[in-house]
Amino acid sequence: MKTITFVIPCYNERENIPALYAAVNEIMAQKLPQYKYDFIFADNASPDGSAQVLKTMAAADKRVRVIINNRNFGVDRSCMNAFLAARGDAAIILACDLQNPPALIPDFVKLWESGAKVVWAQRVGSSENILMKAARGLYYKIIKTLSDVKQYEYTTGWGLYDAGVIAKVSALRDPAPLMRNIIPDLGYEPALVPYCQPRRARGKSSYNFWRYFDTALSSLINTSKVPLKICIFFGFFTALLSGLAGAYYFAYKLLYWDSFSPGIAPLVVGIFFLSSVQIFFLGIAGEYILAVLSRQSFTSYVIEKERINFDD
Repeated sequence: MKTITFVIPCYNERENIPALYAAVNEIMAQKLPQYKYDFIFADNASPDGSAQVLKTMAAADKRVRVIINNRNFGVDRSCMNAFLAARGDAAIILACDLQNPPALIPDFVKLWESGAKVVWAQRVGSSENILMKAARGLYYKIIKTLSDVKQYEYTTGWGLYDAGVIAKVSALRDPAPLMRNIIPDLGYEPALVPYCQPRRARGKSSYNFWRYFDTALSSLINTSKVPLKICIFFGFFTALLSGLAGAYYFAYKLLYWDSFSPGIAPLVVGIFFLSSVQIFFLGIAGEYILAVLSRQSFTSYVIEKERINFDD
């Protein structure tokens, strides 16, 4: 009998944890009774009492394994740490807020049994506001255009992973553990299951625009060298323009020595333009340097405070 491990990162989700646990149990009992399954909940030092809810569940059900982090290490690092602890034949990553519908689990398993090593949910609709939809759509278009490997639009990496894929991901020890970037880089082609994202029923998301922006920038830096190449090309182009402008003013001054008076405006505009270009490019170069530094100094995804029901 095959075993499926459900990997569920959570932060301030005490209201959603029991609901998700019940929903998964119901689906597995009704539609996938031929499979064994267990849970790994990774609590990111939630201040709302989520850890106590998880401990109560773990005491009542030994299939519920719990990792409590020492502090909030971010959802990606916390999820990856729990993901690598999965020991089933496959692992399914679910968000605890129920915006990743558990109803898709049978579809994931069916595609997996048909031979797919990775199965992802692909969002085709949501209830988020127009500005957020536009920003998200722009992000996917940019990263799909600039990335060195194939990218999949409107996927975040939640879905099913075969045990063989888990082993490959574990060997990478990538300090920027975004599954939507790692899987295409390894050459896996995920099977896609479309879904419409429901509204969040309980609690409030800890993600805001700036956290989404940080994730998007990190994703771009870790999947593409094109921004650096754009910097080189644009730097060469602006240097050429500056050289031509300098040559023009030099020649003009020689020809009209006594009457030429260009004023300070061209000088000021030129200085501010070149300064802004340099600052922008330094920021991009800094992101790449930070990515390299994080790889060199990487030790572990999280520091764990406690593990429960991991006796095996």
